[in-house]
Amino acid sequence: MAKFIITRRVNKEYQFNLKAVNGEIILTSEGYLQKSSCRKGIESVKIHSKVDKMYDRRIASNGKNYFCLKSFNGKVIGQSQLYSSSSSMEHGIHSVKISAAEAKVIDDSIDDKKEQR
Repeated sequence: MAKFIITRRVNKEYQFNLKAVNGEIILTSEGYLQKSSCRKGIESVKIHSKVDKMYDRRIASNGKNYFCLKSFNGKVIGQSQLYSSSSSMEHGIHSVKISAAEAKVIDDSIDDKKEQR
């Protein structure tokens, strides 16, 4: 099963990664100051990932393909890794579409680890 993993960056911001069943990261969020905002971002991915027009297909300066998932207000919710071809990128989009809605959320942020000790 796919999963959202919440972590905390060195700068104390929270982020999530959506990992596919094979363990590959297929979507990474921006940084959030509060964990509750990070969780709202996950919920937004679950809603918007089903709609094809929410995927902004792009080409990086190095010529590699990637996509951003946007919300209905146009804000980027998450970004993919770089892909060597547009077909690989489309496979990544498909993976997000079928994985996000049912993905479980795992909180692996630093502050929770301290609380569990």
